[in-house]
Amino acid sequence: MAETAVTALFKVIFQKLADEASSKYDLSQRIQSDLKNLGKKLSQIQPLLNDASQKEIKEEAVKRWLNDLQHLAYDIEDVLDDVATEAMHQGLTQEPESVIGKIRNFILTCCTNFSLRRRLHKKLEDITTELERLYKEKSELGLIVKGANPIYASRRDETSLLESDVVGREGEKKRLLNQLFVGESSKENFIIVPIVGMGGVGKTTLARMLYNDTRVKVHFELMAWVCVSDEFDIFKISQTTYQSVAKESKQFTDTNQLQIALKEKLEGKRFLVVLDDVWNENYDDWENLVRPFHSGATGSRVIMTTRQQQLLKKMGFNHLDLLESLSHDDALSLLARHALDVDNFDSHETLKPLGEGIVEKCGCLPLALKAIGRLMRAKTEEEEWSDVLNSEIWDLESADEIVPALRLSYHDLSADLKRLFAYCSLFPKDFLFEKEELVLLWVAEGYLNESLANKSPECLAREYFEKLLSRSFFQPAPSGEPFFVMHDLINDLATFVAGEYFLRFDNQMAMKEGALAKYRHMSFIREEYVALQKFGAFEKARSLRTLLAVYVGVDQGWNKFYLSGKILVDLLPQLPLLGVLSLRRFNISEVPNSIGTLKPLRYLNLSHTNINELPENVGNLYNLQTLIVFGCQRLTNLPKSFFKLKRLRHFDVRNTPRLEKLPLGIGELKSLQTLPRIIIGGNNGFAITELKGLKDLQGEISIEGLNKVQSSMHAREANLSFKGINKLELKWDDGSASETLEKEVLNELKPRSDKLKMVEVECYQGMEFPNWVGDPSFNRLVHVSLRACRKCTSLPPLGRLPSLEILRFEDMSSWEVWSTIREAMFPCLRELQIKNCPNLIDVSVEALPSLRVLRIYKCCESVLRSLVLAASSTTEIEIRSILGLTDEVWRGVIENLGAVEELSIQDCDEIRYLWESEEEASKVLVNLKELKVRDCKKLVSLGEKEEDEDNIGSNLLSSLRKLEIQSCESMERLCCPNNIESLNIYQCSSVRHVSLPRATTTGGGGQNLKSLTIDSCENLKSINQLSNSTHLNSLSIWGCQNMELFSGLHQLSNLTWLTIDGCESIESFPNLHLPNLTHLFIGSCKNMKAFADLQLPNLIRWRLWNCENLESFPDLQLSNLTMLKDMYIRECPMIDASFPRGLWPPNLCSLEVGGLKKPISEWGYQNFPASLVYLSLYKEPDVRNFSQLSHLFPSSLTTLEINKLDNLESVSMGLQHLTSLQHLSIIYCPKVNDLPETLLPSLLSLRIRGCPKLKERCEGRGSHYWPRISHIPCIEIED
Repeated sequence: MAETAVTALFKVIFQKLADEASSKYDLSQRIQSDLKNLGKKLSQIQPLLNDASQKEIKEEAVKRWLNDLQHLAYDIEDVLDDVATEAMHQGLTQEPESVIGKIRNFILTCCTNFSLRRRLHKKLEDITTELERLYKEKSELGLIVKGANPIYASRRDETSLLESDVVGREGEKKRLLNQLFVGESSKENFIIVPIVGMGGVGKTTLARMLYNDTRVKVHFELMAWVCVSDEFDIFKISQTTYQSVAKESKQFTDTNQLQIALKEKLEGKRFLVVLDDVWNENYDDWENLVRPFHSGATGSRVIMTTRQQQLLKKMGFNHLDLLESLSHDDALSLLARHALDVDNFDSHETLKPLGEGIVEKCGCLPLALKAIGRLMRAKTEEEEWSDVLNSEIWDLESADEIVPALRLSYHDLSADLKRLFAYCSLFPKDFLFEKEELVLLWVAEGYLNESLANKSPECLAREYFEKLLSRSFFQPAPSGEPFFVMHDLINDLATFVAGEYFLRFDNQMAMKEGALAKYRHMSFIREEYVALQKFGAFEKARSLRTLLAVYVGVDQGWNKFYLSGKILVDLLPQLPLLGVLSLRRFNISEVPNSIGTLKPLRYLNLSHTNINELPENVGNLYNLQTLIVFGCQRLTNLPKSFFKLKRLRHFDVRNTPRLEKLPLGIGELKSLQTLPRIIIGGNNGFAITELKGLKDLQGEISIEGLNKVQSSMHAREANLSFKGINKLELKWDDGSASETLEKEVLNELKPRSDKLKMVEVECYQGMEFPNWVGDPSFNRLVHVSLRACRKCTSLPPLGRLPSLEILRFEDMSSWEVWSTIREAMFPCLRELQIKNCPNLIDVSVEALPSLRVLRIYKCCESVLRSLVLAASSTTEIEIRSILGLTDEVWRGVIENLGAVEELSIQDCDEIRYLWESEEEASKVLVNLKELKVRDCKKLVSLGEKEEDEDNIGSNLLSSLRKLEIQSCESMERLCCPNNIESLNIYQCSSVRHVSLPRATTTGGGGQNLKSLTIDSCENLKSINQLSNSTHLNSLSIWGCQNMELFSGLHQLSNLTWLTIDGCESIESFPNLHLPNLTHLFIGSCKNMKAFADLQLPNLIRWRLWNCENLESFPDLQLSNLTMLKDMYIRECPMIDASFPRGLWPPNLCSLEVGGLKKPISEWGYQNFPASLVYLSLYKEPDVRNFSQLSHLFPSSLTTLEINKLDNLESVSMGLQHLTSLQHLSIIYCPKVNDLPETLLPSLLSLRIRGCPKLKERCEGRGSHYWPRISHIPCIEIED
């Protein structure tokens, strides 16, 4: 497939050589001759490429010839680009479009420079000699001049078929739907629904059909789709699941913390999780992954798609229904749909026999049929179908197991599309492609023909992406836009055709020395720690054009990735041809000056790094097209040389809060298309009139500092109505005064109506809005936000916006009346939010038929009453600080909440009861599933006529599953409805009685409760009926000082999580016979003296801390805890001095220990298991040298933490044998003043905190120890 890139490269090279204006210049005769000779040789070879493309399929020698030719073509392009860059450096041309003009003009003036002339001549001479050699080989290889294969125009637009266009799976879907909906009586909370079959048979498609089925979406309360693939990373899978069900991104420090949070989100909820493309066969890994799933409601399901059967057999699936290939008739129908847009071949009888042959060769695999079908969409003649059926590609043998149909589909692509597709081999399986990101990369690589005057390279790249999408080389990601994915088999194809030009470096770590020299484009997986030695071989990769750090999964803002600083300092100067560099999300604080020497650089991604400035010599990057500093929250300065970046097209400066001004001259960068953050300056700052010259601006734009605009005429000159803006933010500084001017300015900033999807206006001080805000011509506008418009007294007619879905108002202190009577009424509005509008009293809204989410904060009760009356279909309501919301008013509101499923009430201090009685509430709140009440200081109980503490429960509020009460300081009692599954009570200091429902003979009652958390309820002594909650999975009691440990704990046989913390009344812990317990946390129980026997066969994590009177500890039983992986024991100073005595759980991985009766220095040899990789030693006064502890450090350690060793002075000795050590932390050891002479090369992180002497010797490039530690990716030094 090497012909592909050669053909595409030749197009680029001929474009650069064919300058009509070259004859105007009197070139050096020698250089002119070299260029003409080069063009002549290329013209001789070009006609041979069509024949070579056919013969390379089977003839290895031709393939090698094409590979040599492509490497040479790369060298030619490098030379021409080098000359063009030097031309720009000399400032001899002004127009960035005329690359050839730059080359010729430069040669005109510089060829008197002997050294440069000699260098150019030598390179061109060597290239021409190599071209002559390759041309002479044509006879030996049998290459002849051959006409190009005809290119047929498509007879219909290429669009991506809907995924719902699926053939032949109705029976499988019906069978699987039955498995999703039935079996509610299973004793397990969730059931596995496997879809097993070979690659390309349609497992993911079938899973997606189920996932998107309307009945499925109604049946399950929470849903998540997770792409698992080769690497079974429990943290990543749990993280993706949490984000899907929680609808939020949240930082977690470890897997345990994450899974606890996930468990809480799943508690009592019927969920569906799809685990797509599972390869792992380790049953222990599976058990660890699904632990949080056990907290879900009965009837939950996990769909697993996989090619492997072993894991399922270990789960007990002895008879699996494999997903087979399509039947012959269904396969023929699928081919007809994709090739001919019909359901069968009845109207194409002459093509039917050929179609049947193609179906047979595809093995009836849906993926292969779709790919071939979309290939055939441009082929209508019988001869064309026959050529496909009889192609030699079907018969090729491949060690890579590439499906022939996919290879044939690739072979049919144009040379440009083949090259773009091969580029995607840089991204690993399950990578989430963002279309716009890929577009910018393709453009930066020079893959798009800039000579197409009527189309920008970006526009052309988007069209090419759509073509690949329409041919099934991409698929929409299950999570939807903006992401796309590649099927595993398509990714294998991309890797296969990438040849020796594209390399995912992580897959090739065992390469021979020098092998990297031939690769032009490389990527590597962005891991948490990237060490220097990983890039040792890169000194040979001097031809490298691309270096991308890529990540599998969705990037989260709190993920941290560490890159050794020496990599940038040492590596970048070795890559003189680098054109694309992405260091996205690495925790780097500065960019080395060597970045300015990378003259070919066209794409630089530094997003979400810790840099505070860019080097001044960034202005020397004359070819730079894309610069991304999105999310660089410490960035304060941009270089003064920024104006020199004349070719810059995309400057993404979003989310840079410390950047207060744009660099001078940015308005002269005429090629800019992306500039999402515009900061209007004062004198000598960026003026809004500069936007006039940026004619190609599009996409997202935020304009800040509009109060500095002196005239509405200046705003008019910005010409926003001529730019393709889809998201517009207009911001004034708070406190600006001129109402008339601001209205005039806002009026002149009217954007194009056919593009805008979102508009936000902030701190606008006009009393009313101009007419364009609310104009129905903005028919694509879906989101409007008006914030801090404090003088505004009336709203524009927003109800006329036909597509508006989200409407938000905040801090509108002068707004008093909102009337939509006689207006069109928000036909699509789904979310309405009104915050801090205290003077809004009169709301006259007739109906909000589509509203689902309503949030009202710091408003009058009349606003709430009016809106709940108008929005009877709302399912989620959140209210906070509603003035005048008394019991009487609330009971009027509650009458309109029949459709509400989630209700949150916060800071409503006048409410004493939510309802008169549960019976009355149950007549109205028929759909309520989740209730949260927070900071309602006068709330006494949920119902005024609450049942007494010995009630047997009721089935009145039968839909309620989750109840949370927090910081209601007057609440004294709580009686839970019968079907409650999750109960959380926080900081209710007056609560004395909590009554759970009794179990009943008909089921229900306390048997439904899965999770119970009580925190800081100081007066609570006991929980009635807890022993009846036999299905309880999680029990957490925090800070309940008077709580007595209940005797029925052993009856909670399904318990998996148990936390008891700060319960000072507990004196002893009972015998624990809890067969399913996995996590046990006991802390700050100051009066607890004894810990009874442990019969916990499935315990995985155990933490015990701050039990200062604990004496008896069952350490002799530790060796029986075979499942225990993580153990933490600290600050228990009275534990029997015989502990520890070398008896540890046999599979222990992590141990944190210290503050015990026996000093660490007296422990002696401990016989730690070989599985131990994490060790933290805490609080030891007698150790002065690490060598005193070295016997405690098993060679298996990867992480070592030393904490509060007050007299420790030296760590220079004692670590030598820890050859696997990756992470070293020295915390609060104030006397430590040295480090080992040579820190272990495997070290990935070094953390020093509270060690002033050591800090002084390690901090900064000039410090004593910096040469020893500078290779470590993560160095954190704190006071």
